[in-house]
Order: sequence, then structure tokens, then C-alpha cells
Amino acid sequence: MADSDQSSTDSPVDSREDSIQDSKLDKFSEDEETLITMMFNLVGERWSLIAGRIPGRTAEEIKKYWTSKYSSSE
Repeated sequence: MADSDQSSTDSPVDSREDSIQDSKLDKFSEDEETLITMMFNLVGERWSLIAGRIPGRTAEEIKKYWTSKYSSSE
């Protein structure tokens, strides 16, 4: 019985982790935003290089942030 209880809690935990990651995208500090912009102007879409300058951020987070904020509609 304990095993079935534990497995039923695994899914909600995974969902919460996804929600935390999504909400984290909205919580870039002003310094992080400035650094991302400066680095993008220097190296372009080299997200791993940019993420290497921002502790705790992944290249994927930076790319998602950039494309959500600066996606071009040209």
C-alpha cells in the first residue's frame, strides 16, 4: 500500500518541477537581463557561452527567455 501511495505522488512532483522551471523564466534579475543582452550582442545565439556567465542558469533557460522576450515577427 505504501508503494502505491508513493508512486501517486511522483507525478505531481514532476508537474511542480515543470511549473517551477517555467516560472523561473519570468524571474530573471535586471542584472541577468543586462548581461544576456550584452553577451548576445557579442556572441549571438551561443546560449551555452551566455549561460556560462550566469550561475544557476542553463543554455535552454536563456534561449527560452530570449525567444519569449525578443522573438521577431518579421
